[in-house]
Amino acid sequence: MERRQTKADLDLPRFADMLSAMGTEPRLRIMRLLLSAHPEGMIPSDISSELEIPASSLSHHLDKLKNETLVSVRRDSKFLWYTANTAALRELIQFLYAECCTRNKAIKAESLLEVCKK
Repeated sequence: MERRQTKADLDLPRFADMLSAMGTEPRLRIMRLLLSAHPEGMIPSDISSELEIPASSLSHHLDKLKNETLVSVRRDSKFLWYTANTAALRELIQFLYAECCTRNKAIKAESLLEVCKK
């Protein structure tokens, strides 16, 4: 008897790609910085200055994060503003904690709320 695929099963490749995109130190630092600047976001030159990442490398990292829908970009006259895609991050976090917080209670939901309050 074949096991029926759930929505989580179907989303698995997308979430794996998202985690892979964040799986380098520079990209993880970029995501943290963009989250701290949410919802306004930041322009690349400010990200580069803050994190001391050369512009040529930063462009590559931002493209990778954008391709995996982890960041959004908007044009404002001559500037590109990058923001963390909090909706995508929320989906990823929900996916990661769905089993441990709902079915087997490995992590209590209240402890996650405590982390968010800090």
